[in-house]
Amino acid sequence: MFGNLLPTRPGTEPLAEAFRACRVHFVWAAVFSALVNILYLAPTLYMMQVYDRVVPTGGMVTLTLITAVVVFALGTLAGLDWLRTRLLVRAGLRLDRKLASKVMARVVDLQSRQPATQAMREFDNVRGAVSGQGALAIFDVPWTPLYLICCFLLHPWLGVLTLVGATILFGLAVLNERDSRPRLKRAIQSTNAAYAAQEGVAGQTEVVRALGMKRSSIARQIAQREAATEQYADAQFTGGKYTGVIKFLRLVLQSLALGLGAYLAVKSEISPGAIIATSVLLSRTVAPIELLVGAWPSLTQAVSSWKTLTDLFADTAAVDRPRTALPAPVGKLAVEQVSVRFPETEAPQLRGVSLTLNPGQTLGIVGPSGSGKTTLARVIAGALTPTTGAIRIDGADYAARDSDDLARHIGYLPQNPSLFAGSVKDNISRFAGSVGVSPAEIDARAVAAAQAAGAHEIILKLPRAYDTVLGPFGAGVSAGQAQRIALARALYGDPALLVLDEPNSNLDGDGETALMSAILSAAARGAAVVIVAHRAGVLSRVDRLLMLRDGVVHEQGPREDVLAKVRANPAPAPVGRPS
Repeated sequence: MFGNLLPTRPGTEPLAEAFRACRVHFVWAAVFSALVNILYLAPTLYMMQVYDRVVPTGGMVTLTLITAVVVFALGTLAGLDWLRTRLLVRAGLRLDRKLASKVMARVVDLQSRQPATQAMREFDNVRGAVSGQGALAIFDVPWTPLYLICCFLLHPWLGVLTLVGATILFGLAVLNERDSRPRLKRAIQSTNAAYAAQEGVAGQTEVVRALGMKRSSIARQIAQREAATEQYADAQFTGGKYTGVIKFLRLVLQSLALGLGAYLAVKSEISPGAIIATSVLLSRTVAPIELLVGAWPSLTQAVSSWKTLTDLFADTAAVDRPRTALPAPVGKLAVEQVSVRFPETEAPQLRGVSLTLNPGQTLGIVGPSGSGKTTLARVIAGALTPTTGAIRIDGADYAARDSDDLARHIGYLPQNPSLFAGSVKDNISRFAGSVGVSPAEIDARAVAAAQAAGAHEIILKLPRAYDTVLGPFGAGVSAGQAQRIALARALYGDPALLVLDEPNSNLDGDGETALMSAILSAAARGAAVVIVAHRAGVLSRVDRLLMLRDGVVHEQGPREDVLAKVRANPAPAPVGRPS
């Protein structure tokens, strides 16, 4: 339905595997389609018997019996048609269970390098096509020759008329596909771009309002939407033109079939009942073709979405593979010649960065704006995969562990607290309840993490304490409260490595005191701590300092030694906000 389902190109195998899991649904849908199309002959046979037997003889018993038979046949047809529709809907649900989590995992894994926010919409296009009218038409098309043969059995000329008509309609369907495909492709691309831009603006509504960008943002979104809508309309006009011609030809063919049937009946070459039967058979012969033309936009979009999904799965940078379970790390960090170059940028953000950090040590990362501090923090936290080089914890490359397993041993506080819609407890526990962790364990660990972060008292003052529900992006708490909650999330589960990027940017004096206490406590229990900071207060107690300039390590070593070198050779520009 969406090209070759066999894994003939990279990225096809996960999709093909999911479709193979639905094989039973498709086989039974095909079987029921065969029975449905055979039963569609019942009205034709009924008409022939009525006009050829009942009307000439006045046989009421015959009329009663054949009426009972046709009612039973049509009832069976309706039941089988309902069953095959349910089977295809069930196939769509099974595809969702098999593939949705894999698609979402790919989106998360590849988002930093290859934004794929539309991937779930692409998957929904494929799933919708499987359970839609287009799929039913595809199952009916192979039975078109059955009705054509029946037309030839009634009379060769009736068969020829039906064959010529079906050929013309099929040719129109092919022309429709050829003309509509490029238009639909452009429309789909424009629509996806418009949706992506809309989501970007929706996620920054406060900034839009504060900067007076509401009208300009709306105007820009409307312009993109109008362009996409016009392209869809162009594709629909093209398809509608062919649909109208096909409908016209079908009605003309039915009328010609009646006329030709009447002529042959007058010539005594067919029975009167065959006149109506021919019209019905011709209508059933071309019905799947007409349905296919009507469903062609959704099928074309599904094919395009299928290709997009195969490209998503073809990226080998985040291939899930079996990994040997490694013991919990103690926190010995090694960064080995790490370089990072973002797509469509000329200069790399990091170049050959190397450092080591032992359990219980604290490292401060400083440097001017744009020096790569935040990029390095993201790489150390496992949020960003380096272009070259390796990050190791206890000697094992990050890639040697499953991403979720690795993250259990790393606490990360990004510049933006990045809280999610859900309760405060859910955010602190990293939504562990969704993966089967016991509520009692979550409660104990969440409270312990909040206490370690100095956020326990703040959380208790919220309307429902730990059960207070936050909106998207942590709506419902202040920036300082969000940063304290995000620090508690970083400390959840006593990670062996703690990475804090500007952890005091929104904190007051009490907050900074609590932050420093949390950092020292984490180091005291043996965690390695990495801190990116602009304000000197939080760096006053670190063991080591690393200074970046233009993505290159300029100085690193014990804190006092680095500060002495910096004083002796001051930087050409002051240390700014983090990159």
